Amino acid sequence: MIYFDNAATGGFKPDGVISATTAALNHSANPGRSGHKLSLACLERVYAARKLLCEFFGAESFERVVFTKNCTEALNIAILGTLKSGDEVVTTVAEHNSVLRPLEYLKGKGVKVSYAPLDEAGSVDVQTLVNFVTDATRAVIVTLASNVTGTMPDIKKIKSSIPAHCLLICDGAQACGHIEINMQQLGIDALAVAGHKGMLGIQGSGALLFSERLNPSPVLFGGTGSESYNLNMPDFYPDALESGTLSYPAIISLGEGALYLMQNLQKNSQKTEQMCAFLCENLVKTEGVTLYSKPNPCGIVSFNLENMQSEIVASELSEKYGICVRGGLHCAPLMHNALKSEGLVRASVSAFNTMNECEIFIKAVKELCLIR
Repeated sequence: MIYFDNAATGGFKPDGVISATTAALNHSANPGRSGHKLSLACLERVYAARKLLCEFFGAESFERVVFTKNCTEALNIAILGTLKSGDEVVTTVAEHNSVLRPLEYLKGKGVKVSYAPLDEAGSVDVQTLVNFVTDATRAVIVTLASNVTGTMPDIKKIKSSIPAHCLLICDGAQACGHIEINMQQLGIDALAVAGHKGMLGIQGSGALLFSERLNPSPVLFGGTGSESYNLNMPDFYPDALESGTLSYPAIISLGEGALYLMQNLQKNSQKTEQMCAFLCENLVKTEGVTLYSKPNPCGIVSFNLENMQSEIVASELSEKYGICVRGGLHCAPLMHNALKSEGLVRASVSAFNTMNECEIFIKAVKELCLIR
């Protein structure tokens, strides 16, 4: 099997992530909920993972690193916990439904939402986006990398072009673990992280990191192990946003993934972009293929075959060649509208794939083109 669906979930994990997660499963307790030694030891490891992510992403404070079950939950906390009736928000048509759907819900609650279109190259143009921003804009919400094409907006330029009071909230699902992200240097106020993609953690891991300019209210209520006498949620972070039992094994896997990337991010990113470039160069030369991606460090390559639905192409690649890709809308409907697409085939490589696998994939696509 050739696994080219890493943008959905990373198919390969470093040995350190696997061993650390296995150890967490074998020796786990409820972190911070009991006073016995094992519970306290688990709490210390959660604390260590929190500090590690804070350092890895250049965040302001480890107390403002909140663990979630995925990037979607992190974005929901950042959006629903921050915006209120009367606020104005600018986002883009390149966003995932984990941004679009919370905003659509808030539109019914009196939040005004504007959507910046793509430029002719299919990218988010900074000036076009900034033209939607006014002095009344409370937040700009933008993906660091499109999950459809891999296109990456110039976040630093966006930050320098919007009013100082305007919050910058970023979806890092596809970018985190592939490129260096320093929140303070880029001016990012909230970064939503998917643990199970480029960050190399397991499914069920994620995080929200946010600056002191952002103070999201809880969107989930329950036990925290602190202030148990209080019928309201604690008013301090991270407890205010971490209700219920934390997924200790998932957190450990995410922390171990960050530790691995601290040593290997640049090397992995270069390898991923090389394979991505190889796929793009060969697909664009293949008759019957329309390519929608450019080489990118996130490893995303989206295309279509003439007269074949993307889901059928994905099924054929799986059944005939043992190659895993994804077809369809990829939970980003406005992006497909902008690209005038009814669905794309998305191949997504990681540093754990090989150039030989890329060559086999290209050969398989060419064969499908001949029989389409």
